[in-house]
Amino acid sequence: MVVAAALVSCTQASSGGGPGTDVPNAVADPAAADAARSAENADAAEREAGEAEPTAAPSPGPALVRDAFATLQATLNETCTPGAGDCAYFLGRVTRELTELDESMRADTKGPGHFKKPLADMKVLFDKLGDDRSEAHLEKHFSEIVGTRDGINTWMQDHPDDYR
Repeated sequence: MVVAAALVSCTQASSGGGPGTDVPNAVADPAAADAARSAENADAAEREAGEAEPTAAPSPGPALVRDAFATLQATLNETCTPGAGDCAYFLGRVTRELTELDESMRADTKGPGHFKKPLADMKVLFDKLGDDRSEAHLEKHFSEIVGTRDGINTWMQDHPDDYR
């Protein structure tokens, strides 16, 4: 309301109509002018505050190696039969878990050099898989996916400080 009153005052003064027409660019109501300046200052402060805040919420980042390994380990007693139509979920899950473990190992404070072997094994697998995550393609690489999972499990068992 105050901003609207200030705009009307400014419009009347600049257009030559309304009170104060004998004084060029005069504002009829000094209180309205003060209110308009206050509103402009508040708007400017909000814009500056908005610029200081991040525009998007930060992502939580890769899971800790321990957490990512735990979810991969949960697949150890699972399997499927390629060609039977029951592999889409299982192979998709193992592939996702390996991807998350890869990300967490790369982001870990120990550095990727500490996880050289499992990262190399996952790279070989991911290079073979490419971007195709269809059931038929994953079934084609069933042995590599399960073998990578099992090899990383064995490596991690020899490095309990990374997951306990």
